[in-house]
Amino acid sequence: MATQASALKSTPAFAAQRLSVSIAQSPEEVKEAQRLRHRVFVEEMGAQSASDGRLERDRFDPFCRHLIVRDRATRQVVGTYRILTPERAAALGSFMAEREFDLAAFAAIRDRIAEVGRACIDARYRSGSTIMLLWSGLASYALSRGWGFLFGCVSVGFGEGDENAAAIFESIAACHRAPERYRVAPWEPLRPARRRRGEPARVPALLKGYLRAGAWVCGEPAWDAEFRTADLPVLLPLDRVEERYARHFLRENAVAAG
Repeated sequence: MATQASALKSTPAFAAQRLSVSIAQSPEEVKEAQRLRHRVFVEEMGAQSASDGRLERDRFDPFCRHLIVRDRATRQVVGTYRILTPERAAALGSFMAEREFDLAAFAAIRDRIAEVGRACIDARYRSGSTIMLLWSGLASYALSRGWGFLFGCVSVGFGEGDENAAAIFESIAACHRAPERYRVAPWEPLRPARRRRGEPARVPALLKGYLRAGAWVCGEPAWDAEFRTADLPVLLPLDRVEERYARHFLRENAVAAG
């Protein structure tokens, strides 16, 4: 049985019923993640994203690590998340979200931030357990590498009503707004005409998970024309991850590596 310390240096691999999660180890596994992204973002959501041979991909993919959830019975990749590490972001010279937000507020912590994005799950597997498994893999990977923060954008599809993104921000800002020093601004905010009040906020499951773990919302949503979504910037200081989450992630990682 591996010790917990050595386990934290290994690739996360968990099992929940018939699903497992790990970091993609080959170009073919990365392509499997990109095929899933094409099905979800392009075919299902109608994103105008660059695709080639039914692969949804962009210039950031070669710089990222790709977390994948696999159905162990069918061997299909059914969930994915991509991770831009602080070192790779420095090599690239940019975070992925800088096309949407002015991230000058992050200048002092850039070398401690890992950026995450392109989270998606196959429609047949969109249960709480799959989301939790994907989040478990992400959190364990981040904790094992000693990063200070996770940063990413949570997308709100406009099929749900474009006023929902504004309603979400208004409903959570009072309790979950980032400290002033970490607040960012969108290059293209939602136009005032889209901000209709009175509609109850329908908070995405991914955002709920972030907030439970201690994340902050760093600013108002931006309009993403490529994916036709409103994107909320979220920053999770890893020292705020609740103790029960940390114990669970570390225990699962140690068992998997043993």
